[in-house]
Amino acid sequence: MLEMQRQEPSELPSRPGVAMLIAETDGSMVPVVEIAESAPGEPLVDRRKNRKLDWKEGRLSLVHPPGSVTPIFKATMGTVDKVGKQLWQSAIRADAGNKTRFHCVGDGAPWITNQVDLQFGPQATYLIDFCHLCEYISSAAEVIAKQGKKAWIEEKKDWLKDNRWSDVLNSLQPYVEAENVPDKDAPVRACYRYIANRPNFLDYKNALAAGLPIGSGEIESAHRYVIQIRLKIAGAWWKIENAEKMLALRVARANGDWEKYWAEAA
Repeated sequence: MLEMQRQEPSELPSRPGVAMLIAETDGSMVPVVEIAESAPGEPLVDRRKNRKLDWKEGRLSLVHPPGSVTPIFKATMGTVDKVGKQLWQSAIRADAGNKTRFHCVGDGAPWITNQVDLQFGPQATYLIDFCHLCEYISSAAEVIAKQGKKAWIEEKKDWLKDNRWSDVLNSLQPYVEAENVPDKDAPVRACYRYIANRPNFLDYKNALAAGLPIGSGEIESAHRYVIQIRLKIAGAWWKIENAEKMLALRVARANGDWEKYWAEAA
């Protein structure tokens, strides 16, 4: 199944394609184990005693047209470039073409925005997950509006949904902590920087008007039922190559490819 996924096309066909696709990708941590192999000539020992336990990010992607409840999934323990290739493969399977627009949503991690730009270029727009941004707003409110915190937060949410992010920055500016204050003690500064550094990813007004999502809850939920329900079971620690294969199995099931695989294998 892993090999079957690797062989899927990653070159965009020469066709207009569907008008719009929603694309999301995100990572979650998977428990992994490394066990040193015995060198030639060394006596055999119980290598489990020398195992190294760690956590490595498994990255899940999904693509689907607006209104669809059956995304095309891909997952990997590999590099961000592999994630980008998988995004393309999923988009092609979802009937993308050279006229397709991509609406991408996520937490703004640089590796995600870079891959969206690299893979989809000017065909894509990227939107910061609204709930993720509101966490920064909420933390800043603890400093700025302790008494009327709820009303202050709701006002800023309304401003952001109306693309008034510059007004939000102006309201934060007088309260930004000095540079000598540690980051962990400077929630207003963190909020200000997060917004100021991502002005191209804040077009909530047009997304809402078009009926497109402004949150990435879909991919976050998918991590639970595609990856975590199997790879994070109690006591499980995975060799990376085995985790990659298990992800292929999970994605095959999620995409409805289970019977297709066995039919072709036969």
